[in-house]
Parts: sequence; structure tokens; C-alpha cells
Amino acid sequence: MASLKALKVRINSVKSTQKITKAMKMVAAAKLRRAQEAAVQGRPYAERLEAVMASLASKVSVSESSPKLLAGTGKDQVHLLVVATSERGLAGAFNTNIVRAARKKAEELERQGKTVRFYLAGKKGRVLRRFYPNGIAADHELGQHKVLGFDQAREVADDLIRRFEAGEFDVAHLFFAKFQSALVQEPVGIQIIPVAVPQGVETANDGGAAVTYEPDEESILADLLPRNVAIQLFRAFLENGASEQGSRMNAMDNATRNAGDMINRLSIQYNRTRQAAITTELVEIISGAEAL
Repeated sequence: MASLKALKVRINSVKSTQKITKAMKMVAAAKLRRAQEAAVQGRPYAERLEAVMASLASKVSVSESSPKLLAGTGKDQVHLLVVATSERGLAGAFNTNIVRAARKKAEELERQGKTVRFYLAGKKGRVLRRFYPNGIAADHELGQHKVLGFDQAREVADDLIRRFEAGEFDVAHLFFAKFQSALVQEPVGIQIIPVAVPQGVETANDGGAAVTYEPDEESILADLLPRNVAIQLFRAFLENGASEQGSRMNAMDNATRNAGDMINRLSIQYNRTRQAAITTELVEIISGAEAL
């Protein structure tokens, strides 16, 4: 049985931890509101641009002169999985869920005979090194930035486009956590290179409304395709920012509650141990008195 001193030290230690987790919860809650607003405001532009790119891509006849980000490399063998995670931990299952989604996609591609490589954007994605020690194509350092903005998204996008044009991969998928609420963050994966044309997009010959582009579709695509990659990455950073704070707030709330339960259990044990010690002392005193 633990001594009274050991129990008291442990109770004080848990109380100190509880104060820290409570403070972290309050900080995460304060940051969540700003991050959620940024994520929600960034969605319409990113989603609309993605739809415009898909519509334009469906109306362009792919040829040798087409932008490579549209036409692709002509192959579908090497897939690069861009895993966007946070730089800090203590955020519940936020990072774990993103990594799990990327691993699931990687296993699916490997069963199809594809070559899979990973591009890590965030320190917590480095856990993938344990599972794919030879499959990490790049580890983009983002820890020096307190808040990830469009400049950082553009930096990652430019690096990805350079690697794509150098022939390092054929298809790139982006994995991040889409913010639903403070309690729900959904890990998602989207194809960002080359442009994916979803089913159901109208083509120029399907009787849809006639649209004239100036100067022309290919010129517009040549300018918008790199921007689309950066915008989708920026959207992922915004969604991750809100999801991270929501997950951390819940994790710290649970930790605070668990610390409170542990303090109660330790306090009961401390009181029982103290009572037993007092009883033992009384018995010894009474026994000594009777012996006299």
C-alpha cells in the first residue's frame, strides 16, 4: 500500500496536470472560433474553383500542347500521397485519423500494383516513417510558421509542381481533416494533380449551355491549374487548423475530467490510509496503556 506522503505527492501532481489541461482547453476553445471562421469562409472559393477546373477540363481536348497539370504524365503508376497534419500533439485522434486514411489509400493502391510515396506536410505525419521507411519522398518543414497561410500553401504547391514536372510521380492525392463541428472532424482525401474530372460534369458535346471563354480554355487552365493546387492546399491548412483546435479542446476536456476522477479516487485512498494509520496508532497507545 502506498504511503500517505506518496499519495499526497501524487494528488498534487494530478492537480497540477489538471490545471494545465484546463488551461489548454480554454486556449483551444478561444482559437477554435477564429479557425472555424477561417475554414468556413475559405470553403466557397476553393469548392467553386475546383468545380470550375473540372468544368474547364471536361471541355478541353487533351493533346501534347495541353498543360501537364491537366493532361498528366500519361501514366498512372506512381502515386504521391500528400499528408497534411499538425506540428503539435495533444489533439486527440486528429493526426491519427489523417494518417490512417492515407495508409488505407496506400494499401489500396499497392494492391493494384501501384508505387506509393508520401509527401509529409506537418511534423505529426512523420509517424509514417515507421510503416514506410523507404517511401517518404519529402518532409516539408512547416514548424517555423505559427499560423499557416496562403504563402505556405503556395510554397508547398510550387514544390509539388516542380516534382511533378520532373517526373517524380504521376498522381498526387491530398489528405487532411475536414471540419464538421467541434466534435467531428472527417479525414478526407482528394486528387489534386492532375485535375480530376468527376462523373456527371457536362462536356461541350452533351447539350449543355454554350459558354465562350476568352482568350481560350487552355490559356485559362495554364494560369488557373497551379493556382488551384495552392488553393486546395490552403483549404486543407484552414480545415486542419479548425479540426486541430476542436479535437484538442475535446481531448483536454476529457483529460481534465479524467484528472478530476483520479483525484477523487486518490483522495478516498488517502483518507482511508490516513484513517487506518490513526486507528493503528490508537490501538498501539491503548495496548501500551493496558500493558502498564
